[in-house]
Amino acid sequence: MSEAFIPYGCQDIGEADVAAVLAVLQSDWLTQGPAVPAFEAAVAGRCGVPYGVAACNATAALHIACLALGVGPGDLVWTSPNTFVASANCARYCGADVDFVDIDPATLNLDVRLLEAKLEAAAGHGRLPKVVIPVHFAGQPCDMARLAALGETYGFRIIEDASHAIGATYQGEPVGNCRYSDITVFSFHPVKIVTTAEGGMAMTRDAALAQTLAELRSHGITREASRLREPSHGPWYYEQIALGFNYRLTDLQAALGTSQLARLDQFLARRHELVARYDRLLADLPVTRPHLAPGRTSAWHLYCIRVDAARRAAVFDALRTAGIGANVHYIPVHTQPDYRRLGFAWGDFPVAEQYYREAITLPLHPRLTDEQQDRVVRVLAGALA
Repeated sequence: MSEAFIPYGCQDIGEADVAAVLAVLQSDWLTQGPAVPAFEAAVAGRCGVPYGVAACNATAALHIACLALGVGPGDLVWTSPNTFVASANCARYCGADVDFVDIDPATLNLDVRLLEAKLEAAAGHGRLPKVVIPVHFAGQPCDMARLAALGETYGFRIIEDASHAIGATYQGEPVGNCRYSDITVFSFHPVKIVTTAEGGMAMTRDAALAQTLAELRSHGITREASRLREPSHGPWYYEQIALGFNYRLTDLQAALGTSQLARLDQFLARRHELVARYDRLLADLPVTRPHLAPGRTSAWHLYCIRVDAARRAAVFDALRTAGIGANVHYIPVHTQPDYRRLGFAWGDFPVAEQYYREAITLPLHPRLTDEQQDRVVRVLAGALA
């Protein structure tokens, strides 16, 4: 009998989660009820930020974050090539152009030194970005203080793509508090730290931005008297004041998210335990383990190793053949056919490309047992022998 498949990521749903969703199913509100603002308040409280605006997924949250900051045709947005395509697509949805900044070979996050050099060159050409979107890859925060200082110098706004990073900290403070950014976006996909099945949230300190985000996620509609363009016709009255979208989260999802958030510390603790075990168990193998920069804690959404590029495919295949759901994060965005159509090419961002050629993501989630992790390492060691 073959051993059970081990996924690289997996949700952990408990009885309290089921009860929370059932309570909403038995209530008067399945959507646009009290569970969504309760979830928003819970996440905002955890992050130490005044406002959270939930959306149907993190891509939607990134999209309305760009719109809220005025991104439109003719504008330029920069992000990391080592990310899921949504980090770049969100700007294109607004009609903006996208470019990338290569990654730091150690942290695999956007390299702030390269960003500074690129900004200097762009200033000389008069083509600076309107927004920069740093991505907290695998759960480790970017160097946000340095990035924010460059934003002050060159006049760009900042959206943190923290889809991997709820529960992480930077300089002792929680990711999501927006101390160094205008907006931070979280994802609650099932493989993330906590889940709402699908879902995302945009955090901000700015009341006006929060109001704009909330309107954009719901068709651009407002009922607030101060926002109406003409006198109200009655208690039923609303106005569409902008072209928005139906990006709302349901109360079912929000209830699940609030319940999951109560176990965030438990989830993080188990992920940290598993990472420490991986670090010990892999110490003598010919792999490069993840590097954590000083002054940061990672949420450890992913555990990504690097192996010799010539052997990566064979090692990956050996893991999959043994029932281990290894993965690769990420194929550099600029190498995707749709981006090559825009003029990008292999060779444009060599650090991200070299990392991609060597990368393997090993299973990491709270339901992973020590015995399963031992099996992952045993198969990996055999493949590398």
